[in-house]
Amino acid sequence: MTAFYHVCFAVPDIEQAMQDLQHSAGVAWSDPLSDRLGEWDYRIVFTTGGPPFIELIEGPAGSPWDASAGARFDHIGFWTSDIGQGSRRLESEGLPVDFSGCPYGRPFAYHRVDSIGARIELVDVARQDSFLNRWHPGGESMPAIDEISKG
Repeated sequence: MTAFYHVCFAVPDIEQAMQDLQHSAGVAWSDPLSDRLGEWDYRIVFTTGGPPFIELIEGPAGSPWDASAGARFDHIGFWTSDIGQGSRRLESEGLPVDFSGCPYGRPFAYHRVDSIGARIELVDVARQDSFLNRWHPGGESMPAIDEISKG
């Protein structure tokens, strides 16, 4: 089993992206959620049905999810047993932090992976229950990268 649980696209129009993927691929969506992180209001949605999920996120210009130049593949998401250790591990492997939600009280970090033109998102497994409650009620726990054995 892998700790991979979603792919994410940053989009300028979340409803259009949902509709296009529903019609072309038959995916079903949860209801989008509006939220705020720091100075940025954003909207987010995940597919239904369990992992791996597709995530769409619509954020303003200048935000970590800026799609003002057009929709783009943004990141691959993984659960981690410890966001601090996981971030340090990726940095030591040459994958710098592009953005961290930790200073905002959100235990996730995006790391740039230039070789694929996207980011890896690590999300602390402590957030998994709230993720499941919101996006996949009744869903089973998902594995996380064991940072202790990686360290």
